[in-house]
Amino acid sequence: MLEITIPETEMFDNSKNEFINIKQQTLQLEHSLISLSKWEAKWKKPFVGNKDIQPQEFVDYIRCMCITPKVDPMVFEYIPTDIFKKIKDYITTDQTASKVYDRRKSTTSRANENITSELIYYWMIYHGIPFECEKWHLSRLLMLIRICAAKGSNEQMTMNEIFAENRRLHNMRKGGKGPRR
Repeated sequence: MLEITIPETEMFDNSKNEFINIKQQTLQLEHSLISLSKWEAKWKKPFVGNKDIQPQEFVDYIRCMCITPKVDPMVFEYIPTDIFKKIKDYITTDQTASKVYDRRKSTTSRANENITSELIYYWMIYHGIPFECEKWHLSRLLMLIRICAAKGSNEQMTMNEIFAENRRLHNMRKGGKGPRR
């Protein structure tokens, strides 16, 4: 969870031709599957990996991330640049120490696959991940899914892949760098 404080400010409302005072507000934000689901339900497009998200759409994602009750909606209209950067950093920074190294060179690439909240829920169901994890930081949840997929794929290796992996491990134990050619 990220906690930010939007400072008190005064804004000019062009439509009403008047100044508006916005009180200081502390917000608690969670970049989670729940936030993602809310945002995608409204905008009808994927958030993860989408390079074409407009500024007003991103501000709305911040609204979806907010778990603080009774927030003045005007607070989201004025987010200082330094706090905006802090929110972007929170979203893009991995919240896990885990790494998954894929030993197998997959012939099917998921690089072009749109990752939506429904797909992530499918992965959770497929791997038996409890729905309580939908509140985790999204990077942690996606890492757990990758770990489950990697552990599951070990069981699906062909005999040739198993032999090749065993040779590689054997050579590494003997002090080599990898498979002999």
